[in-house]
Amino acid sequence: MAAQATFKSIKSLVPLFDRVLVQRFKAETKTATGIFLPSSATNHPLNEGTVIATGPGAPNKEGQVVPCAVKAGDKVLLPSWGGNSIKVGEDEYYLFKDGEILAKIQE
Repeated sequence: MAAQATFKSIKSLVPLFDRVLVQRFKAETKTATGIFLPSSATNHPLNEGTVIATGPGAPNKEGQVVPCAVKAGDKVLLPSWGGNSIKVGEDEYYLFKDGEILAKIQE
């Protein structure tokens, strides 16, 4: 896993360039029928998350800024690897490059 940083407030973090701040969905600890799942079944992070904030975009070869493909509030499919972990209190967020996000989930 990548380096981990700690902040007091998520509002103090503004992504730069084509970076995207994402909060991964947490695995359920209980089934719909009320059965509690063991911690070994809920250890690994899910590959889905919600975009919290995005940077303005990155410049292309001509110097024009290309905006990020996602925006705050979008649900996205994430790779199981990568991202820089950021801890805010008990919550954990990840910074990904816009190009690392696999897909936008439309419901």
